[in-house]
This record gives sequence, structure tokens and C-alpha cells, in this order.
Amino acid sequence: MKTIIPFMAACLLAAGAASSCGSCVDPTGSLPRGEASEQLDKAVTDYLAAAAGAGQEIHSLMIVQHGKVLSETWQNGAAPDVPHVLNSVSKTFTSTAVGFAIDEGLLSLDDKIVSFFPDKLPDEVSDRLEAMTVRNLLTMNCGHDTDPTGAAMGNMDADWVEIFLSWPVEHDPGTFFTYNSLGTYVLSAIVQQLTGEKVADYLRPRLFEPLGITDVRWDESPQGVNCGGWGLYLKTEDLAKMGLLLLQDGVWYGKRILPEGWVEQASAAQVPSLPAGVKPELAEKLGMTPENSDWLQGYGYQIWRCRHNAFRADGAGGQYILVLPDQDAVIAVTANLQDMQAEINLIWEFLLPALEN
Repeated sequence: MKTIIPFMAACLLAAGAASSCGSCVDPTGSLPRGEASEQLDKAVTDYLAAAAGAGQEIHSLMIVQHGKVLSETWQNGAAPDVPHVLNSVSKTFTSTAVGFAIDEGLLSLDDKIVSFFPDKLPDEVSDRLEAMTVRNLLTMNCGHDTDPTGAAMGNMDADWVEIFLSWPVEHDPGTFFTYNSLGTYVLSAIVQQLTGEKVADYLRPRLFEPLGITDVRWDESPQGVNCGGWGLYLKTEDLAKMGLLLLQDGVWYGKRILPEGWVEQASAAQVPSLPAGVKPELAEKLGMTPENSDWLQGYGYQIWRCRHNAFRADGAGGQYILVLPDQDAVIAVTANLQDMQAEINLIWEFLLPALEN
């Protein structure tokens, strides 16, 4: 008995400790799972049916609230362990790398872009090009009237930074919003130049490993630079983890991961915004207003503001990381569709009410 009693006591103590640590989570493991309410279950079913009825090909959906995954859907060939192309969701990860580099004293928001590439400048450097800063690239306010990305993507014989620097700067930097994926590529090139690492490698110990994101693939330019504005592949749960990190102001299970204050700056409406390829007169002609468009809510550092006090990373084809601070929730979506406003409208119609109650 003298040996059994201490053993039993130890077991009871261990059981009590395990019980008291029910919320303990391996920060590098899967997100904890919770049980969805009947209302949320019905909302997800109705949302998926409405999306299918509208011809929207949803691949995956993951809903996180209060730190737990409450609902996850895999369809149309998607699977939990298969990375999905993210398109412009990649931009938010590149912006995060810039945030780390600023925090480490490697650059500042007001550094001039021309200072990083003296050997790639055009023969004549305009005053506007000379004035262009890191901040302007982060906020899509570099001064270009049109997006030069199409001249670079698929052009494996060109230097993509040179294409960007040679593009006409027709507006004063900081005064005109033009969605500009090649500008994000230039940010990726700057980070690589300053750190000696590709953005994916630079982020690995700072972001990916702390969150348990292990399967990372990022396309590269002919110069061996991660594309920055596109080309990243991650799993849906990785998107949910990134959204949860942003929701929690860059803190992950009690440990600060992102520089203090970065999420607040990056997710704020730093500048007015417009959809890719749309100028103010066309937006007006299309009847777009802040009341009906999630593309007119403002833009931060490679993060869009949304209606309902939310913010997001998004990518062509219907990829989303939606962060909803008022509901303490994150919605991650992968898809293959055309009308992203219609997609997010259905999210607001069906899923948002179920997260508010």
C-alpha cells in the first residue's frame, strides 16, 4: 500500500493538471477544435448551397472563433493537407516580412526605392521615381497610373525590378491608388537584398515555424526572388493561423510574433482604395459605393479594409483570410471563381449573423 498510494496520488495530480490545462495547445500544432452551434452549422450549409447556386466554386472553408476551429469544409478536390494557390493573399505575407525588417532596423517606411537598386535605374530618373518610398509600395500609392505586372509575369527573359523602375510614374507618389502586384515583388526583392534570404526563408523562423506552418512553396522570378505579390501556396489551416495571429495583434499563445504595433498599422485604412484595374470614374459608373463594395473601404500595408469593421487578405479566384475583430473570428476560404464581391456578399449574408450571436 505504501507504494500504491503515492502512485495513485501522482496519477490524481497528473489528471488534475491535465484537466486544468484543457486550454493548453501546442503553438506549432493544429488549431484546437470546438463545437459549432446549430445556428452556425445551418449558416455554413446555407452559405455553401447559395454559393453553389450562384456558380461559385468553393474549395475550402474554415471558421475560427474564440481561438477554436468551429467549422471546416473541403470540396471540389480540396483537402486539409493539400496547399492551395493563394494569388494575392501572398502580399500580406510579403508585407509581414517588411514589418520584420523594419523592426530589425534594416529599413524604414520612408526609405527611397531607388536607393536599393542603383544598378537597375533607367537612364533618366524622374523626380517622382526619386520620391517613391517603401510606404508607397506597401499602400499601392507608388504613382503608377497602370499596373506594370503584366509586363513581367511570364517574361522569363526580363529583370522584373527594371520593368518596375522603368514604368512611367504619372502621379506624385502617395496621391493615387493603383493596385500594383509588381510593386510587391519589388518589396520582396528589397527584403532579399537586405537580408540575403528569399522572403520565404526570411519568414521561416520568424513566422512560419512559430505558427507550425511547414509546407511552404513560393514561386520565383527569373532573378530567383520570391514573387511577393503572388505565387505562395499554403494549406487552408495555415491561412486560418495567419488570420488568428492578425486577430490577436501579432501574439501567438502568449508570445509576441509580429512587431508590436505592426498589425494596427498594416490593417488600418492608410489610403483610399479601388479594385484592381478600376479608376474612380469607372467605379462610379459601376455604381460602387462604400455601402456596397468591400473594395472601397481603404487599404493598409497589403491588407484591405472591409465592411463590418473587418479586414482581409485576398487573392484572385476567391482566396480570403477574413479577420473579424468584433466577432473575435477568422474565416479562411479557398476557391476558383470570378466575382469576389459576390463571394464576400454571401459570407456577410449567411456566416456573419451566425458569428454575432
